[in-house]
Amino acid sequence: MEAIPSLIRSIEVVGFDDDLMKQNALDLEFTDGDKIEPEPETSNDGLRHHRTPSISVSMPPSPVEVPQSARRVAFRDDFELVDKNSATKFYSQPIPTGVGFEEAVAAGKFPSRPVKNTKVEKLKDQRYNSFKTWSGKLERQLTTLRGKPPGEQPVITPRSENLPVDRYFDALEGPELETLRPSEELILPEDKKWPFLLRFPISSFGICLGVSSQAIMWKNLSSTPSTHFLHISPKINLILWCISVALFAIVASSYILKLIFYFEAVRREYYHPIRVNFFFAPWVSLLFLAIGLPPTVSTRIPHVLWYIFMTPIFIMDVKIYGQWKSGGQRRLSKVANPVNHLSIVGNFVGALLGASMGLKEGPIFFFAVGIAHYMVLFVTLYQRLPTNETLPKELHPVFFLFIAVPSVASLAWANINGSFDYGSRIVYFLAMFLYFSLAVRVNFFRGFTFSLAWWAYTFPMTGAAIATIRYSNEVSNTFTKILTVTLSVIATLTVFGLLVTTILHAFVMRDLFPNDIAIAISDRKPTTVRKWFHLRTGSSENDIEHYLKYVTSNEKDVEVSVDVKETDVESQRPLT
Repeated sequence: MEAIPSLIRSIEVVGFDDDLMKQNALDLEFTDGDKIEPEPETSNDGLRHHRTPSISVSMPPSPVEVPQSARRVAFRDDFELVDKNSATKFYSQPIPTGVGFEEAVAAGKFPSRPVKNTKVEKLKDQRYNSFKTWSGKLERQLTTLRGKPPGEQPVITPRSENLPVDRYFDALEGPELETLRPSEELILPEDKKWPFLLRFPISSFGICLGVSSQAIMWKNLSSTPSTHFLHISPKINLILWCISVALFAIVASSYILKLIFYFEAVRREYYHPIRVNFFFAPWVSLLFLAIGLPPTVSTRIPHVLWYIFMTPIFIMDVKIYGQWKSGGQRRLSKVANPVNHLSIVGNFVGALLGASMGLKEGPIFFFAVGIAHYMVLFVTLYQRLPTNETLPKELHPVFFLFIAVPSVASLAWANINGSFDYGSRIVYFLAMFLYFSLAVRVNFFRGFTFSLAWWAYTFPMTGAAIATIRYSNEVSNTFTKILTVTLSVIATLTVFGLLVTTILHAFVMRDLFPNDIAIAISDRKPTTVRKWFHLRTGSSENDIEHYLKYVTSNEKDVEVSVDVKETDVESQRPLT
């Protein structure tokens, strides 16, 4: 008779109806002759757990060739099945479960389970395919080349060629358009942390702006005659410049990787009506590095480098300023925000670098474009139209961007004109007034958690300190020297403190880059089911108000219908 291998060695139930199992279940062993021998309870000392009664089953080798004598399972002590013609026995070996199995694996008695790499599993998650540049096609091609059979085709979320600006205003709220509205849904998982590149925002270049501006400040402190009494070594400028270059290389390479692997995420950031201003930050950082170049490294910058840096700024100027005046959802009265200063300050930084290199027409051109649009932005932000929302406390640091533009503008005009004349002083005094008007409001900048927005403190403060150094060289007295030292110390301590805090949040607390909600909105409005709360029996006014609070702009007729119905009810009420 053909031997019947044991396919299922043990079926063990632990903790399920223990009392009942102890009374009625026994350990059974199946033989080829249908002999069932009861096996008493044993204690496995090696696995340190108590074996509960289990049932061992031996299956036939084929579902077609079933022996004539059917195998039967007995659940009583006094029941026996004996086949005298059989001599082969198959002893089943129970598989421990629960804690005992884990201890057995640790002791080396069983093969260990494969450990899953969470980072690799996250990259294989098909829910991120809509943001991947190749949408999983490259992975499938590599799998085919390795000889593995292709698996099921992943379901890829269709991506739109261009997310309209209306969707950002419909799906997001807040002055920075960073908060998801309650009626909207994300196309990426909300309960998991996304891959790092998806969470790495363009606003990270604000760190480069703060550190590279410090290199410029210490270069001026060491070379300006009015600050020679401080005896500043040029090596500080060299060290800060090297740190700035390394930091820019890290941030830029990370964002380039995001551009390569998650192009859709970068495109959504670019079309974001507020975040598009941060795309000036990489080029402004390069201009800062060129201005702060230590004399020991080089004393002459090629003119072609200035044209390379200013070309993308000019292209984005044409795009942004054209949208400001052309109307629509991207008009300035709709998107006015202190972050818009980033799109202005690049013109003055370029003019500052060009004038220091000996150029004339180019710096004057960018200075004229910058000063014209700065006046428009300054008036728009000051009057605070009803369409503009009040900034929350977490974004109060961006108010310091008001200081950046006039500070750099005064330096740019001084380089163009050759001296810190009345024009430069007028803009410089405006910067100082804005600085002191913000500095006295201490409570305005307290009581909120750390975020990348805090870096908005840094380069405006540093810019004001650099302008003060230049002013003290023209008007040298005790007051200007004290003001120079004070503003320089404040700027340095601010940048150093934020740099240490950023490193702690990035590598210790690991909460510097949360999920970027703004790029994960859907390209179409969610289908909402209208619930007419006022027609329901027993509905309260609170239910109606709660519904109307989160209703979308296309559902305003609901509120109108409520008012009309209440009017009809009052008109039909009988007079008493």
